[in-house]
Amino acid sequence: MTTSLTADAARALEPAPLPAKVNSGVANPLLHAPLLPLLIRLAVPTVAVMLMQTVLSVAETYFVSGLGVDAIAAASLVVPVMLLMTMVSNGGVGGGVSSAVARALGGGRQDEAESLVWHSVVIAIIAGGLFALAVIAAGPMLYRELGGTGASLQQAIRYSDILFGGAVLFWIPTLLQSALRGAGNVRTPALIMLGGVGVGLIISPVLILGWLGFPRMGVAGAGVAQVLCSAGSLVAIVASMRSAGSRLRLRRHPLRRDHFGAILGVGLLSTLNAAMTTLSIAAITAAAGAFNVSTIAGYGIASRLEMLLVPVMFGFGTAAVAVVGTCIGAGDVVRARRAALVNALFVAGLLEVLGLGVAFFPGLWMSHFASDPDVLAVGEQYLRVMGPVFGFIAVALSLYFAGQGARRVGWPLAAGVLRFVCALSAAALVFAGRLSLESAFLLVAGGAIVGAAVTVWGFARGDWGRR
Repeated sequence: MTTSLTADAARALEPAPLPAKVNSGVANPLLHAPLLPLLIRLAVPTVAVMLMQTVLSVAETYFVSGLGVDAIAAASLVVPVMLLMTMVSNGGVGGGVSSAVARALGGGRQDEAESLVWHSVVIAIIAGGLFALAVIAAGPMLYRELGGTGASLQQAIRYSDILFGGAVLFWIPTLLQSALRGAGNVRTPALIMLGGVGVGLIISPVLILGWLGFPRMGVAGAGVAQVLCSAGSLVAIVASMRSAGSRLRLRRHPLRRDHFGAILGVGLLSTLNAAMTTLSIAAITAAAGAFNVSTIAGYGIASRLEMLLVPVMFGFGTAAVAVVGTCIGAGDVVRARRAALVNALFVAGLLEVLGLGVAFFPGLWMSHFASDPDVLAVGEQYLRVMGPVFGFIAVALSLYFAGQGARRVGWPLAAGVLRFVCALSAAALVFAGRLSLESAFLLVAGGAIVGAAVTVWGFARGDWGRR
């Protein structure tokens, strides 16, 4: 597709002065290094460690599966709520933290960047506390509405109370890691996350299954393991950011309304986008469940592939936030927009190749998880429809992350609303008996294409130079 730039977009691409140094007197590679190698270097550690976290999630599922159907159902009931908190903290508020820190450092305002770090800790304490109170209070009703009964409901409540009781311990290291990524430091968060994965792989089976003489805690052991890993991550990242060698120091600063605004101005809108993404997944899952067990199993296996794409899109997305935010802070709108395009095209190309591969050969993925013909039929149907739009999903999310860096999330949010409406409409029409499951998949795919088009159009006409 070709398009002509508007006058506003053309003005936004005019060169601007670029500072050669940051406060430390050292050239900032985010302002000067070749873009694609820079983005890859920033993204790869995050992608690799997030893939390892996926391995931990699969391993915990395996450990819990040995406890029986009730334990599996209990863990499944809590997963959507945990996914919501993860997306809100990482891709939502965390994106606002990365964006604000990157812009401050790009403008050479070191003290402001460190003040923003302190403000992110305050936000993490408040947000984590609110999540804990809300889920502990509403959890029993929520899990009952999701289908939990008897032993599965009781185990889900126990697991949830432990897990979300430690929500503050999860939120603080998450936002501090976002701050470091905004400063271009991806090594420290990656090492801390990797350590957490390693510890989790050791202590999860010990607590869940009662190995090494420990009491058998069942599914609640998974919650205890995750809280302990979060506490360890908190200690590690605070120690790192309090050390003299840290470029971004964690220390107390007076609280300022404009610094909260710099984070939440992006973070709250991004949180809305994250919530819509989670609810879209839930809606289509419910639509599949309206048919039979084979349908929901086939959809679940096929859609699991998209979960493996999240580390790639998030890793490159956080890299784009850091580069774009730093360049915007330095006044180099040209490089910021170029970084956004390079990142979007690279990730889209990568995922589109994968998507076309599974669309033409869906059995390469499905055959590893199922042999039932009905399950395979649904899963292969989904991959044939959704595989070709993986690239469109990547374009929309890549420009969404770039928009966080530029503090321009309006158009990506509008695209997210469109995708959300398509998903809800598809689910509603399936429940009303007016749409087949294949047609529902087509409607969701169409929403992804339209969302990508809206995001690209908004990027082309937007002026990142205005404050």
